[in-house]
Amino acid sequence: MEWSREWISVRASVVLTFAVAVLSIVVGLLHISGFGVEGPLTPYVPDLVLRTVGFTGTITGFAMLGSGFALKRGYRVGWFSTAVLLPLTAIQGLMQASVFSLPLVVLSLVSVPALVLNRGRFDREFSPSPTQLAAGAALGTAISYGTVGTYALRDEFEGVETIVDAFYFTVVTASTVGYGDITPETGAGSDIAQLFVLSSLIMNVAAFAVALGVLLTPAIEAQLSKALGKMTEKQFDLLDGHVLVLGYGDLTEPILEELGERGDIDFAVITTNDTAARRLDERGTPVLTADPSDVEPLQRAHIEDARAVVVATEDDARDALAILTARQLNPDVRIVASATQRENVNKLRRAGADQVISPSVLGGHILIDCAFGADSADATADSLGESLGIDK
Repeated sequence: MEWSREWISVRASVVLTFAVAVLSIVVGLLHISGFGVEGPLTPYVPDLVLRTVGFTGTITGFAMLGSGFALKRGYRVGWFSTAVLLPLTAIQGLMQASVFSLPLVVLSLVSVPALVLNRGRFDREFSPSPTQLAAGAALGTAISYGTVGTYALRDEFEGVETIVDAFYFTVVTASTVGYGDITPETGAGSDIAQLFVLSSLIMNVAAFAVALGVLLTPAIEAQLSKALGKMTEKQFDLLDGHVLVLGYGDLTEPILEELGERGDIDFAVITTNDTAARRLDERGTPVLTADPSDVEPLQRAHIEDARAVVVATEDDARDALAILTARQLNPDVRIVASATQRENVNKLRRAGADQVISPSVLGGHILIDCAFGADSADATADSLGESLGIDK
């Protein structure tokens, strides 16, 4: 039972979702290209369905990719969208009626139990900003205006007969592609249609520009800030698989230097020390000036996506509170801590730390070993091994 729960984990749900997304895209593209082997259901699927499920399967695959990223960040909306899309990909796989689509059906059905079992783990609320809501509303309004207006004036357009034709013309016009296959009639009697096309073009291009700006600007801004050596709080939104350093003490600088030398590891600091926070910010280290034992700053620093938490200050009581909060917010994250007082080692472990080391005790062992002739490197390795053995 323990092995199965380890396998059917949050990571399994995320990996399976991405696998279904990629497979849905690949199978859909194969179906569109006509490269496929007829399956046992082919005679029973209408020809119109066979022609359409290829590109709809590809679209569903890209939507599933978005759901996978939402799941990876722990969003509840990602769970709901995946729960809807998994049965849809299975149905589309059946409708494609191809031998290549059978693995898609099986994988979609296999992914459902893992998703259901881990429903409670995806509890982050997605709260779009007012700017994002306004941009989305503007884009939806502009496309609706173009689609409804084109369909209402369809007699003035060459090639518009259905609402789908009107939607197609609006999107092509808004994207400035302009294939020219649908155009308004010319002449004095078609001035209204021409003016409508101009207004629709201006509205949709502006709405697309605003929407893209709202979506892309934060990420671009954060990357530019990182390249220029100046971090902004927006970079916390990009943290994933990082190390959180809670508090600031004598060991913090060596810890950050070690993390910096590894190069491929992102890290962030949460501390109440204003002076240290300003100094870290000037060096380009993501830092929040807040109490690391509070829930809000840990959530702001995406503790649910962290690979490890390091707690090392001179206040064991504050460290214990930070460990308790971190363990509550992410039961699976690895937490390591430094105990200033040797008698607090077990207390910090009971608070939720996976590993607790006392620098004073460790240093004392190393000094005595060196005093009796041991090499400093060997003494450090031996003492560190003994310390880790005690904590296990």
